[in-house]
Amino acid sequence: MYNGILNVYKEAGFTSHDVVAKLRGILGQKKIGHTGTLDPNAVGVLPICLGSATKLSMALTDKDKEYIAVLKLGITTDTQDLTGTVLSERAVTVNEEAVKAAIFSFMGSYSQVPPMYSAVKVKGKRLYELARKGKEIDRPPRLVEIKELEILALELPEVKFRLVCSKGTYVRTLCFDVGEKLGCGGAMASLERTRSGEFLACHALTLSQIEKLVKENKIVDKITGVIK
Repeated sequence: MYNGILNVYKEAGFTSHDVVAKLRGILGQKKIGHTGTLDPNAVGVLPICLGSATKLSMALTDKDKEYIAVLKLGITTDTQDLTGTVLSERAVTVNEEAVKAAIFSFMGSYSQVPPMYSAVKVKGKRLYELARKGKEIDRPPRLVEIKELEILALELPEVKFRLVCSKGTYVRTLCFDVGEKLGCGGAMASLERTRSGEFLACHALTLSQIEKLVKENKIVDKITGVIK
């Protein structure tokens, strides 16, 4: 059995649970756990705990995350990203300076209301389970922290930015909140997690790369931790 942490690069179309299920087949072991969900259409770093390292899952979940996201202004959806049903479309008449000011206003700690399409539990129910039934309930806001923000490209109606944030931050919701502040709405167009704690995207392996290394008996070299 493998013990340690494997830095996986989750590709679009997979849920975090899908990655765990596929790794169980590739590695031939059941004791595997992920360190926090990443939206199916998001890509990037997803550290996976193997064997005895599964007891570290919660500690790794608490680490800061770094993302590169694209916000599209002028649209809102029920999922707060472009995979959802469109709820509104509005003209984007704000200028670049107003967009910058709105984005940077979220630096530091702020109370964020988690989206209905999320794994957050309210009164024992997963929010996404209620959302799929067409139900929307009040969600208590949670204090999150945006520790770093950098605008990488600004070509309205889209804004590409990098952020470092605390555990539990929904980048989709940040995009929605920016859109609401500007009065035109906003939704997340894409998301890449480039860092989770100390694990970087540039060192991460896709499932196909992991499968190839297992067949070549080279996967142990890519696992962080003690292998027994």
